Amino acid sequence: MIEGNNIVPASNEDEAEETRTPVRVLGTLSIQEVKRMVEAIVFASAEPVSERLIADRLPDGADIDAALEALRSEYEMRGVNLVKVADSWAFRTASDLSFLMNRNAVQQRKLSRAALEMLAVIAYHQPVTRAEIEEIRGVETSKGTLDILLETGWVKMRGRRRTPGRPVTYGTSTEFLDHFGLEELRDLPGIEELKGAGLLSPRMPSNFAVPQPTTDPDTLTEDEDPLTDIDLEELGLLTPLAEDD
Repeated sequence: MIEGNNIVPASNEDEAEETRTPVRVLGTLSIQEVKRMVEAIVFASAEPVSERLIADRLPDGADIDAALEALRSEYEMRGVNLVKVADSWAFRTASDLSFLMNRNAVQQRKLSRAALEMLAVIAYHQPVTRAEIEEIRGVETSKGTLDILLETGWVKMRGRRRTPGRPVTYGTSTEFLDHFGLEELRDLPGIEELKGAGLLSPRMPSNFAVPQPTTDPDTLTEDEDPLTDIDLEELGLLTPLAEDD
């Protein structure tokens, strides 16, 4: 340290002050810095990270939307892509390179035709009850088939319909969107895409239509009630609490 024409040795307090990390001023937080922070948060998570969680971890006022879109664009042509799943974000292997992972992947049990049909009905018609699934398919629904879909994590119980008997309503989960590479339910293939993939007969009736669900998987509709602890006990999803002696 220099005082006038003399060189004075710096004290420990002076050195500590000079080497101390400066306080980051919000106004100087660049988009590049926000991108690095967001990238680190998403990369470190094994599950898709919600935008709310990202916002909670970043300084107030950080332009998270711009950072996420910039990162998605940068990773678009790489072997790993940044993808949006509902309101969450995750790094995933590029879809055209998925074959490279199949060699070491554990072979999963294939879903039966009945399970696939039921999954399609739930995906396109949610929220839907078991009786409504049977009406759409035209056949009785096996509880075992529904249980398999619940075990995959792709289907979940949403709530109870406000009708006599209060039947349980079913819908798809965030895991469903993530597995099938969908950002939201609106991205489900339409009738022309299904025909092009050979999943529908080209001679379908002229009045046939594929519904396009717009329901938020995490938001109940006006005719649904949330599942209570009593409901969960009835459905075997919650262990009954022991009564006090």
